[in-house]
Amino acid sequence: MHQEYRYFMILNKLSVVNFKNIRTASLDFSPKLNCLIGSNGMGKTNILDAVYYLSFCRSAFNPVDSQIITHGEDFMVLEGSYSSDHDDVENIYCGMKRGSRKHFKRNKKEYKRLSQHIGLIPLIFVSPADASLIDGSSEERRKLMDMVIAQYDNAYMDELSAYNKALQQRNALLKMEEEPDVALMEIWETQMAQAGEAVYRKRDAFIKELVPVFQKIYSSIAGEQEEVSLNYISHCQRGPLLDVIQRDRFKDRAVGYSLHGIHRDDLEMLLGGYQMRREGSQGQTKTFSLALKLAQFDFLCRTNSATTPLLLLDDIFDKLDAQRVEKIVQLVAGDHYGQIFITDTNRDHLDSILKHTNLDYKIFEVVDGDIRQRME
Repeated sequence: MHQEYRYFMILNKLSVVNFKNIRTASLDFSPKLNCLIGSNGMGKTNILDAVYYLSFCRSAFNPVDSQIITHGEDFMVLEGSYSSDHDDVENIYCGMKRGSRKHFKRNKKEYKRLSQHIGLIPLIFVSPADASLIDGSSEERRKLMDMVIAQYDNAYMDELSAYNKALQQRNALLKMEEEPDVALMEIWETQMAQAGEAVYRKRDAFIKELVPVFQKIYSSIAGEQEEVSLNYISHCQRGPLLDVIQRDRFKDRAVGYSLHGIHRDDLEMLLGGYQMRREGSQGQTKTFSLALKLAQFDFLCRTNSATTPLLLLDDIFDKLDAQRVEKIVQLVAGDHYGQIFITDTNRDHLDSILKHTNLDYKIFEVVDGDIRQRME
């Protein structure tokens, strides 16, 4: 989809109460570039996480909601006021009391299911934690695919949860002391296969389209000499998933869980045809995960919502040589990106971005969870 058809969603104002180490903050953002400066551990990343939370109904780092409420406090509130260049205004509110479930509202109307909200405000978050995409478990890489696909395909999360529910039921049967009911086993296997193949097709199509964009972005940052690729691996590639699942039922029964299915899918990350986790330097690994995230950004721009995602860049310049930093600066300063939030411990990199561009910007200083805009 070409640039002229895309529209931008902008976070104009963020209010935070008792979120991690931020007791209270009310911030007015630039529609283009927002820089958060401060030493490590001061709360810069927590601001980005609050923005992420308003898109995904959860923290990027901690799945336990009660642990993100400030220590010693009973509740937290996040509120974001967004506008698009179509003049739509969206007010997103999240409130949670300790020990109760969270309430998510769009324009004062509460969602029945949180999954209805995902994709309204597309977002890509680049952070040092992305290293786990390369050296972490296959679960991290599946989550990466799921988080992007869910933002443009409303049915995807339903298919994934139908699969996971059937998988849990089948695993419960496999663990039983006595011989499980075969007819019941087949019902869950059929549901696993149907939902699993739907998920597989979407993941496969996504990766096929992502790879060339990812390769192009990587080589623009690293230079032409390094060749990278992604290889999607799934049991669905061995034939009809139902056959694959049922073929090893005896073995599954012995171990007490399902050895085959899309819950074992993986994404091989390759540098020069070899595993990135074994071959890559720190700089190459960081460039790889950054290019992967920026390729997802590009992908979301071209999908059906045609909304340019918010781009959150957390401490991305660390461990990169000057040449790669320069290339990234040129990339993000271009008009391809919409609203950008960027953190760093010092001003040098940000000054070089600001020098490259005439973008509107605001700079905020973060000290112990206290955030103030710098007037320059």
